[in-house]
Amino acid sequence: MSSVKTLNANAEVMNRAAALFMNINAAKGLMDVMRSNYGPKGTIKMLVSGAGDIKLTKDGNVLLREMQIQNPTAVMIARAAVAQDDITGDGTTSIVLLIGELMKQAERFLSEGTHPRVLVEGFETARKATLEFLETFKQPLPTPPAAADADGTAPPAVDRETLRCVARTSLRTKLAEPLADQLTDIVTDSVLMVRRPNQPIDLFMVEIMHMRHKLDSDTRLVRGLVLDHGSRHPDMPKRLENCYILSCNISLEYEKSEVNSGFFYSSADQREKLVAAERAYTDERVHKIIELKKKICTEENGKSFVLINQKGIDPISLDALAKEGVIALRRAKKRNMERIQLACGGFCVNSVEELAEEALGHADEVYEHVLGEEKYTFVEGVKNPHSCTILIKGPSDHVIAQIKDAVRDGLRAVKNGIDDGGVIPGAFEVAAAHHLRTVTRKSLAGRAKLGLDAFAEALLGLAKALAENSGHDAQETIIKLQEEHERGNVVGLDVVTGEPMDPVTVGVYDNYIVKRQMLQSAPVLAGQLLLVDEVMRAGINMRKQ
Repeated sequence: MSSVKTLNANAEVMNRAAALFMNINAAKGLMDVMRSNYGPKGTIKMLVSGAGDIKLTKDGNVLLREMQIQNPTAVMIARAAVAQDDITGDGTTSIVLLIGELMKQAERFLSEGTHPRVLVEGFETARKATLEFLETFKQPLPTPPAAADADGTAPPAVDRETLRCVARTSLRTKLAEPLADQLTDIVTDSVLMVRRPNQPIDLFMVEIMHMRHKLDSDTRLVRGLVLDHGSRHPDMPKRLENCYILSCNISLEYEKSEVNSGFFYSSADQREKLVAAERAYTDERVHKIIELKKKICTEENGKSFVLINQKGIDPISLDALAKEGVIALRRAKKRNMERIQLACGGFCVNSVEELAEEALGHADEVYEHVLGEEKYTFVEGVKNPHSCTILIKGPSDHVIAQIKDAVRDGLRAVKNGIDDGGVIPGAFEVAAAHHLRTVTRKSLAGRAKLGLDAFAEALLGLAKALAENSGHDAQETIIKLQEEHERGNVVGLDVVTGEPMDPVTVGVYDNYIVKRQMLQSAPVLAGQLLLVDEVMRAGINMRKQ
């Protein structure tokens, strides 16, 4: 009888064998759910919510967040995988598969009487050896010849083609191949666009905007901004070219006082004067903006004027601006105000006293696009943009959601590639398993070798899942990959033919940080689950009281 029973007679207890059985089965069960989604040839899951909403996805992060998981062990693994996505942006399915494979291999040795502690010590040794091998296996990003602009204003040059390969490898695991290949250039160019010297890459400067319109193949990169609202006056122009852009945070509407105040007048004439005085305060601001527009936009230079305000613009002010041929947008998001400055240039003006030509940005074209009841404003043709918009189009919400999730992962993959300064080519797991068995095993003595063998076999489980999902024989594929690696070649799996291929030639690269994070967290969690010798539910169940 468990000692916990003496403290709490109502406690529910699982003994050592049952606890291990539950943990191993939970890890294997979650692995079996996710296994079929792994890799570019993986299948798609349909998630149906309680309200009947449908979501089609093969993204491990979306699946683990949306699925209702009851088993406490499976919930623990799912949280570790979701944390992996939060840190690196990818590798959720891989970490679930690796934990499941580690538990599956451990079960084989446990059934023969091996103590879990022996296996965990082997896992730890193998983890450290694999992380050391990862450092030597990493391939640094090729550095192209320095650009002509060597004055320090441009960020260091990186090899665009390698980053394209990293993005393509990530996107093909989430989307159909033709669409993934189209998004590859969009994702790579957008990250390279928002890079700035001596500053971390801010992916929030890549706006992801969607329009339920046309086909998914019409998704494009806008080298500028797409705002999700239009002008609020029917007489304003719908399209302007060669535009000055004024971004400001000035209230152009009547404002009530912030304190309780009263106005007393004894005649209608006094009331008219009061109303005129209130109005004059706002009109003065509008006229100063119009004066600036008249000063810099002449018939000779052919310039036009666009006002984007973070605060409100009332109808009378809109009418005055419309008569001058100005496109005025009100209540722009704060994040968009940051993007406008990075895309068009200039700076945000907070008072009319700051109005000057130096504060203005520039765009070749500003136009309004109406889709049903929705209005979108496009700001395009900007020079040296440090902000951009990925405009996702699709015929349905399912398609748009799927592309949006994939684009986020693709952006993170390119960013990780630049931050890491290197990539991992091909089937790293096959090379790591070979290293563990031929090099690391010789330095170990005793039963710790069992844990190392289990770890090496678990690594091969990822390559087996890739082969199975591509419709090839897993054992035959693994043997071919191992034989090719033993010849001294960096090897990868061609999912179409099932044969080994050269990943550097084909351009199949993984992120270094994703592999490192996976190898750091998966063996630790698997080891903790193996060392559980009792599961106790000793809390008070409020329903039974």
